[in-house]
Amino acid sequence: MKEILITEPRKITITEAELPVPRKGEALLEVLYCGICGADVASYTGNQPFTTYPRIPGHEFSARILQIPENESGLQPGDIVTCNPYFNCGTCYSCRRGFVNCCTDNQTMGVQRDGSFREYLTMPVERIIPGGGLGPRELALIEPFSISYHAVSRCEIKETDRVLVVGAGPIGLFALVSAKMKGAKVYVSDILEGRLKKAEELGADGVVNPKEQDLSAWNQQVTCGQGFDVCIEACGSPSTFLTCIQQAAFAANIILIGNGKKDTTFLHSVLLKKELNVFGSRNSYTRDFISLIRLVADRGIDLMKIVSAEYPMEKAEEAFQALVNNDGSLEKVLIKIRD
Repeated sequence: MKEILITEPRKITITEAELPVPRKGEALLEVLYCGICGADVASYTGNQPFTTYPRIPGHEFSARILQIPENESGLQPGDIVTCNPYFNCGTCYSCRRGFVNCCTDNQTMGVQRDGSFREYLTMPVERIIPGGGLGPRELALIEPFSISYHAVSRCEIKETDRVLVVGAGPIGLFALVSAKMKGAKVYVSDILEGRLKKAEELGADGVVNPKEQDLSAWNQQVTCGQGFDVCIEACGSPSTFLTCIQQAAFAANIILIGNGKKDTTFLHSVLLKKELNVFGSRNSYTRDFISLIRLVADRGIDLMKIVSAEYPMEKAEEAFQALVNNDGSLEKVLIKIRD
């Protein structure tokens, strides 16, 4: 089989490998589509601290079952599926309490272990999630959607809430859709006009470019001077975390999805003064995948609106280069392994 391999930072090769052999309790899958995550791009550029080389990237994917043992889920050869790519140890304190997304020895496909950018892979049956009638492209988008869906579930969001999403990359856009599903009014801030236009297409109640408009003045107008009930940080930047603190109402909730790489300095007394609730969010649960697949199917959510480009497997490095040099016109990029 063929596999996409990052041999060292900024170097990708398409290599030949032996077809994997399923062990007890595993299925053999034929990979169909993979999404390129920011973590994959970080592995490619050498900025992912948990990646070792050589490494097969990828953890957002769809697949067709080729071989599978008898199972309680009724999964059969030929089924189109997706998978939970976060491997937890099962024995740490987090796992023992049921917080498997926070496993202290978590291994995510494409980062700490080889990922999905290959023609075939094996997967434990319990990690395989039925596709619910969704197509292979849509199923490759469920994992990043689940990241935002899980984050939005970290606090109660009510229909009367005003929500501000800071950052309109793929995770921020999926957070917008997730919060809209709760019935809230959702607003999006980003410095790239193309991303703001995409947010409007996905149902944002309002957008703002803080480079073009004073954010606090805009906040005063939108919230009648009250501030936002929920602020979702989807960039991982110190400045955008501070933006969430500043634009939040008193007694508001802040949800952090963006994976920051720099220290943030601020006077923490503002958290006390406003009595803000700050929620971190990491990975997601299998139940998040299952719920999302059902919601996307039942509500007819057009996930393909977030896809900007699709590349064949042979042009994987071109796809990675496009994202490294992204001017904001690219949202989610898919790699077609096979139809």
